[in-house]
Amino acid sequence: MKIHEYQAKEILRSYNVPVPEGKVAFTVDEAVQVAKEIGGKVRVVKAQIHAGGRGKGGGVKVAKGITEVRKYAKQILGMNLVTHQTGPEGKVVKRLLVEQGVNIKKELYVGITLDRASSKNVMMVSTEGGMEIEKVAAETPEKIIKEKIEPSIGMQPYQARKLAFGLGLEGTQFKNGVKFLLALYKAYEAIDASLAEINPLVVTKEGDVIALDAKMNFDDNALYRHPEIVKYRDLEEEEPLEIEASKYNLNYIKLDGNVGCMVNGAGLAMATMDIIKLAGGEPANFLDVGGTANKETVANGFKIILSDKNVKAILINIFGGIVRCDRVAQGVIDAVNDIGVEIPIIVRLDGTNAEEAAVLLEKSGLNFEVAQNFKEAAEKVTEVLKG
Repeated sequence: MKIHEYQAKEILRSYNVPVPEGKVAFTVDEAVQVAKEIGGKVRVVKAQIHAGGRGKGGGVKVAKGITEVRKYAKQILGMNLVTHQTGPEGKVVKRLLVEQGVNIKKELYVGITLDRASSKNVMMVSTEGGMEIEKVAAETPEKIIKEKIEPSIGMQPYQARKLAFGLGLEGTQFKNGVKFLLALYKAYEAIDASLAEINPLVVTKEGDVIALDAKMNFDDNALYRHPEIVKYRDLEEEEPLEIEASKYNLNYIKLDGNVGCMVNGAGLAMATMDIIKLAGGEPANFLDVGGTANKETVANGFKIILSDKNVKAILINIFGGIVRCDRVAQGVIDAVNDIGVEIPIIVRLDGTNAEEAAVLLEKSGLNFEVAQNFKEAAEKVTEVLKG
């Protein structure tokens, strides 16, 4: 789950991670009121959407005075903000973060995520703040310093000191930097985050170390433990079909292709998308119906896949382990009869009761393309699309 910058900063503030003073505003008048409450000569007006690159798209403005706050709030609220992460369709800005200006001396980077190779959280820092970390990793990887955290003991002060030294911090900056890194990791671990990224992390001319920006993602599987985090969910920022899929406990991610995929198991779903690409097709989605696929889950899966108007064919790729292939086949037949699917459907079922499933599909009277193996299934999809 993703949240907005202002929400991430609310969380960080509660864990004593220094952030600029600021509040969310949903109207121009609210933005002006927040600016008056904050005080000072300089405020920053920032669009709040679930995407990076807002500044380059015109969604971040520095306002010198209340008049400019009102001017920029009018410009940004309601605009269709296009960034490299939103795609060409952009996102409509419905809320703003208005916060105090900061006397910036240096911009840095810090991020925390899970290193799946070592099964440990890793904190990364870089002196190249304000840049996309992917670009830094590709062009100057030596400028990224990493520290893996032992899960049994958590982040240690010596690790924070090592990273602060790597950032070139000295004196008061160093002490504040160490406190910042330890507090950030405490927050990350306590709320079951999957990503915490501060870019830029700024050092002020007064020696303070502050999160000027903040991005946080959360492990969906741990949200049941954090109702205080769930309340931050903004459904308007999420893909409607993904929201619909979550109602039925289906794992769905919309993509840009034209081959709808219905698969059980995340690994098989990834492999299915790969082989469609290898065969010359383009997957339209990731859809994992889970290990207990039945008529209801299959029907709901069809509805969600078919809601994407780009889908021109569907590939069903089920491996019967816990689930029986004949039950899945009957679910597919019932769902097609109920919904009235009019595009080609290619079915590949293997595993428990696969032979019985093949008989059911053959006797259904429906126009399924049945594949015997993975490769054949992908080839049949591309063939029907061409035809």
